Amino acid sequence: MFLILAVDVHYKKTSAVVAGISFAYWADKVPLTSYVSTIEQAGRYIPGQFYQRELPCILKLLQEHRLSPTHVIIDGYVFLDGHSRPGLGKHLYDALCGKVKIIGVAKNPFRGITGEYALYRGTSAKPLYITCAGMTLSEAKSRIAAMHGPHRLPALLKTVDQLSRKHHHCC
Repeated sequence: MFLILAVDVHYKKTSAVVAGISFAYWADKVPLTSYVSTIEQAGRYIPGQFYQRELPCILKLLQEHRLSPTHVIIDGYVFLDGHSRPGLGKHLYDALCGKVKIIGVAKNPFRGITGEYALYRGTSAKPLYITCAGMTLSEAKSRIAAMHGPHRLPALLKTVDQLSRKHHHCC
């Protein structure tokens, strides 16, 4: 059985909350389990070095909850240009020694990203941009396309975003 983990990080001044939800099948409607970790002193945002802020948060979630997913879905890019310029997902892939497949789901195009990375879901005229490591682009796109939900953003990805925001406001 797969253990698919979708993650999202929400920042507030100097702290961060990273949330994760696990599920077993790409078309699952509800998560198996949810996880939350708090980072009291998150790194500061440095343009072009986003991964330096986000990567420690994701690694803390994996370590703190002893998670061993087969796939991780991130909010962002694996490769900024789709294939060679490393983004957050490639740094995560390397940090996990290439043992976990990473899929990046970005809502906005990065300069230089081509149409082959676009995925249209639901009736949306705006695509998601899919990049990956450890699997083919066509496999990654088909996995995200198969996720539950009638809208552009799969329901479980919206759920993990809401979870990170909810915990950041309450804690």
